[in-house]
Amino acid sequence: MKNPFSTFNSTYFSAPYLLLTGWVFLIFSCEKKSETTSVKTPVTLEFAQGFKLFQGENFWEIHVTQGYTGAEKTYRYLVLEEGAELEKTGFDAVVQLPISKVILTSTTQVPHLDMLGETDKLIGFPQTDLISSPATRARIDDGKVADLGSGPAANPELVIDLQPDWIMISTLGEDLRYLDLFAQANVPALINGEYVEQNPLGRAEWIKFTGILLGKYEEAVAEFEKIRMAYQEAEKLASQLPLHNRPKVLSGVMYQDIWYAPGAESWGAQILQNAGGDYVFSDQTGSGSLQLNYEFVLDRAAEAEVWIGSADFPDVKTMGSNEPRYRNFQSWKTGQIYTYTAKKGTTGGLEYFELGYVRPDLILKDLIKILHPALLPEYELYFYQKLN
Repeated sequence: MKNPFSTFNSTYFSAPYLLLTGWVFLIFSCEKKSETTSVKTPVTLEFAQGFKLFQGENFWEIHVTQGYTGAEKTYRYLVLEEGAELEKTGFDAVVQLPISKVILTSTTQVPHLDMLGETDKLIGFPQTDLISSPATRARIDDGKVADLGSGPAANPELVIDLQPDWIMISTLGEDLRYLDLFAQANVPALINGEYVEQNPLGRAEWIKFTGILLGKYEEAVAEFEKIRMAYQEAEKLASQLPLHNRPKVLSGVMYQDIWYAPGAESWGAQILQNAGGDYVFSDQTGSGSLQLNYEFVLDRAAEAEVWIGSADFPDVKTMGSNEPRYRNFQSWKTGQIYTYTAKKGTTGGLEYFELGYVRPDLILKDLIKILHPALLPEYELYFYQKLN
């Protein structure tokens, strides 16, 4: 019998058959590409400078460009939706949704879980006593959150034993060396650089970073929009004040003969300016902490009407007893001294250092109430309190 494939045979290679076969190959080829396409589109962030977002079909890419002060490396993370498959090489960490257990390493990250309804995902944290969140404290009290000790670097083995879907790192230092260890153990470690941001709303916008890692991006956007609107409405109130109606404000405290205060470009100084305060160190550039001598501070701030952020003193008298030089300031004499210790967790953690990053609107309103109470007559201080 003649082999039908040995020569051209119209039964197998007719024009309609070739056309049909071509369409079949084309369809399968297109389907394969649609499943694995890496096409992505940039997603605009409004204020944050330290990370960039890219969205594709069933996946996200996050590029953290400022993971810590002085960072030169950009960290690339891939987040895959449930069931999605994509080439995973070239990324510093890959997160596969959905997730069920996470580890955080900074109290500032805890409110993200609360606000996005994902508190029950937390399974580990260093120094759990620092957490103020009632919902998270309930999990801690129930033994559902492992205490990692003084930091994730102190016990990376415990982190690996817990096998979280991801761990979020913010305080690096020598902890940076454990990124490779976590990667080898198949624990995605993601760097949160919110503290590098100096725009108050820029820090708050990092909730979108967490939202993507939880599969809750849209919810994170909605939460941020509420914060943005509240902050900008309060800022607008204070912006209408005439320059002569902005009280001089002192900030910071002394430690071993050095006065530490926020630099003029810092997050704290910006909120103070937005609240209608005349910051006495507004010409001292820098986004970190200033280190000033006492004589310079006294010359600048002896007549300042208000003193903000005076550490954790219980009252004005104790403050003056601990450091007699404080008594030379007008704000000490008049008792116009405020500290951010109004709300503490049951184990002593300050809520200001937990919720403040993501809720700058509350800090701004507190400062407006202190400096210009008539602008917010019904508002009650949230983080701050006046020293007795």
